[in-house]
Amino acid sequence: MYEARLVEVVFPQLAGLLVERVDEEGGAVRIWVRSRNGESACPDCAAVSSAVHSRYVRQPADLPVGGRPVSILLAVRRFFCPNSRCARRTFAEQFLDLIGRRRRRTGPLLKMLDAVGLALAGRAGARLASRMAVAVSRMTLLRLVRALPEQPVVAPRVLGVDDFALLCGSVYATVLVDMETHRPIDVLGDRTAETLTAWLRAHPGVEVICRDRAGAYAEGARAGAPDAIQVADRFHLWKNLGEAVEATVVSYRACLHEPAPELPEVEPAAPMADTPLPVPDGTLDACGRERRLVVRTRERFTAVQELRVQGLSLGAISRQLGLDHGTVRRFARASTVDDLLVKATHRTSTLDKFKPFVNQRWNEGCHDAVQLHTELQAQGWTGSVQTVRRYMRAFRATVVKAPATPAPPKPRRVVRWIMSNPDNVSDEDKAQLKKILARCPELDAAARHVRDFAAMMRDLRGDRLDDWMDRVQADDLPALHSFVTGVKRDHDAVVNGLTMSWNSGPVEGAVTRIKLLKRMGYGRAKLDLLRSRVLYGT
Repeated sequence: MYEARLVEVVFPQLAGLLVERVDEEGGAVRIWVRSRNGESACPDCAAVSSAVHSRYVRQPADLPVGGRPVSILLAVRRFFCPNSRCARRTFAEQFLDLIGRRRRRTGPLLKMLDAVGLALAGRAGARLASRMAVAVSRMTLLRLVRALPEQPVVAPRVLGVDDFALLCGSVYATVLVDMETHRPIDVLGDRTAETLTAWLRAHPGVEVICRDRAGAYAEGARAGAPDAIQVADRFHLWKNLGEAVEATVVSYRACLHEPAPELPEVEPAAPMADTPLPVPDGTLDACGRERRLVVRTRERFTAVQELRVQGLSLGAISRQLGLDHGTVRRFARASTVDDLLVKATHRTSTLDKFKPFVNQRWNEGCHDAVQLHTELQAQGWTGSVQTVRRYMRAFRATVVKAPATPAPPKPRRVVRWIMSNPDNVSDEDKAQLKKILARCPELDAAARHVRDFAAMMRDLRGDRLDDWMDRVQADDLPALHSFVTGVKRDHDAVVNGLTMSWNSGPVEGAVTRIKLLKRMGYGRAKLDLLRSRVLYGT
């Protein structure tokens, strides 16, 4: 009696059943149980019967105990149905509180496996289950996740909308998030306006929609919930502004160079008029030839511009050249190929902070790239000798000495200084940025507009947006003018985004979690499986 009571405490799912005995065989625990009742009701006509037709044993697996697997040997009786009008002649007694029909695992074990499958998917989940003394395959875990019942979707008051990639650059889906609870509530199969419109019409009651600046979501929100307030995400606004600032810095990259100091008189190997200028850093390889990246960029720019002149759309050009749509758009919008080459070649290098040392050693007479590479390694540099040769080529092409001043900062580094909070910029970088802005009134104006926009975002003063756009358009900054044009197309949503406290941070967090779930799935990220893990996972 004491042992039976102990089993019921450890296994509450066996309450109401008669535990006959417990034994151990091969390291596994086996519990023999049967029903306490001598009769059962027919599932069709509910007639109660005590006439036993036959008996058999079910052996479902249960939650492990003490690191050992547990199986329940359940004695099941089959009864005759006493109702002559019932279509069922015999029926088996059911133990639905313990195990469902045609199941080989108990309800508590299935709930645990559902949680494991939602958290870890197939392979990793199967490995964890084996450590917990539960034998289950990866495919079984995936089937359990796919079989989870659909939960009713209740329209939230504040809805977050964003897309994520099922196949990067090709297939996209949409995740919808309740912004008040930060929980995903639904996943849509694409990112079209029609799909979002249909969902909003089927789930009325949304008052606020937080979204990025995609035109499809804006159109879908207007059609599906015309009374809802649309809020453009501040993160994407700041990102778009940063792209415009980068284009501006690239346009005025000549201002990044400090004025060259007056060099002492040297004996030129050739007349100064015939001395070639230094080759721009990053355009040539170590052998003096144009880098493959530069040649490819020129070829693609020429091909895209020629097809644009023929009247082809960006999509048609993308299909014809086999390029991503975003790449074609970038080449089509560029005014000259030099703008593209600057972004492709003028990037931050690991050699940047060692360039003053290389300049000094060159001026001292050390022109051997291998020797300089060895000296740089002693100082902690881990780059290749080809990088040193590529940088020194500009010095070999001229008869004057290498500049004693540090190399100019890369455009992206200057953009980072402009876009960062001044409290997070070092004093040295502040001083260098101040010199650059003093040499270039256009960049100084751009930096001033960025500070004003940042203050507007921080203080949630969307009422200042129109005045800010007027000031931007008064300056000769074409890239920022393009940003303003885009803001005007989505004016109301941008004003709401700069005024209301709602933002798409929780939606971006959900997208980041989806990316993690896709990686954990080892390629098993088909929409139905991924949807279950996104909506029902912890």
